[in-house]
Amino acid sequence: MLSSFSLPRTSTSICKHASSIAFAFHTHQSNPNNLRHHHHHHSLLFSSSSSMELEENEHVHYNHTLPSDYPRWTARESFLFMYQRPWQPVNDFYSHLVLGSFSLPLLFPSQTLLDLNDTGIPALSDKTELESVASEDRSGRWARLNFKIVLSYHGGSFDGWQKQPGLNTVQSVVEGSLGEFVDEKKTQLLKDKGLPIEGCAPVAGRTDKGVTGLQQVCSFYTWKKDVKPRDIEDAINQATPGKLRVVSVSEVSRAFHPNFSAKWRRYLYIFPLIDGGYRDQSNGNGDVCDHNEILDSACKYELASEKKSYVFSVRKVNRLLQELEGKLLSYKMFARDTKASRNDGPPTECFVYHARAMEVRLPITDHGEETRVMCVELVANRFLRKMVRVLVATSIREAAAGAEDDALLKLMDATCRRATAPPAPPDGLCLVDVGYDEFDPKKCFILEE
Repeated sequence: MLSSFSLPRTSTSICKHASSIAFAFHTHQSNPNNLRHHHHHHSLLFSSSSSMELEENEHVHYNHTLPSDYPRWTARESFLFMYQRPWQPVNDFYSHLVLGSFSLPLLFPSQTLLDLNDTGIPALSDKTELESVASEDRSGRWARLNFKIVLSYHGGSFDGWQKQPGLNTVQSVVEGSLGEFVDEKKTQLLKDKGLPIEGCAPVAGRTDKGVTGLQQVCSFYTWKKDVKPRDIEDAINQATPGKLRVVSVSEVSRAFHPNFSAKWRRYLYIFPLIDGGYRDQSNGNGDVCDHNEILDSACKYELASEKKSYVFSVRKVNRLLQELEGKLLSYKMFARDTKASRNDGPPTECFVYHARAMEVRLPITDHGEETRVMCVELVANRFLRKMVRVLVATSIREAAAGAEDDALLKLMDATCRRATAPPAPPDGLCLVDVGYDEFDPKKCFILEE
């Protein structure tokens, strides 16, 4: 099935503002041999009275040399394509998942999912050695209790995971709830420093604002002997009912760390497809045919000479992503908010175990209608900042352009991040679960096209 998109005619100011945001992704230094320069006048909205302040800037577009059937979208076009979508049904679906009223298998009735747990996520094997508690007596620093906490939270209700001053973050809520379980020695130390009495909860992976977590993993340790898993569960559940829910709490080995002990992470991205924009442009295998052209839009006359496609095939996206499976590659061109070329810090190489896409329907929610969506499932040993969102946006752009199936692989060798698309909206992204044993390819949601 093919998805299409038309730029709206009614909101010129929104388009201009979105254009300026999109071009903010294009501020890095670049190779002049791969770029061409365009001068644009655009407006930025800065005052409460909505007055527009005109600025002149020089914007740089990446000159793609990889073969494709149609010209690729600019950053602005890709940004608008991603953001001007019906995201509310996706937010509602994630909210129901967090509350436990929906489960993920509702999206994949044609797939065979084995050993599901009560949240509808493929169940993992028995506890690993790090997650097990030694039976022998412990003393000294080993005497402290260490707890593994699995959380479910709605991304639209928080300003991301990481604690930040003045923001409502998941970490601040969780650590504030754990304050009553902090041992006396640490409590006195925090009081002496004039700091709030809070626990410390390292996490498997920090999620951005708007990103949902279904089985996010954090941990907490204390020297208090009378703390029980149920006590921790009740304290966190009382903090923000309906937005943050504890899936499970268990005592684990002191050597367990939610981030460093993890062997893989699974993300799901749900991208809304606009039913009203569908056109029969399939050649039988789900790909875009040669007669593809620009759909009617506010930018039609501006872009008609470039013959850009605003239709993409979900099957094509699936083939693009499958090329990444089983390979250890550097994804620095698909990362954001980090240095593109760095010699220190965490590695940029990621091993992708599973990368698939398929079209499904969201179940009927309070709004009363099913929504056609594309689901992208990605499993890897690690993910860089905004890597999943950039991969999704770039794979859609490459599918619309009719690029070759190995286009994402070739983009790894780019010398500038402008070669990849701006990140897709955070609304569609969800951290599904984190694994502490070896990845099992049979325990995935998308197993077939």
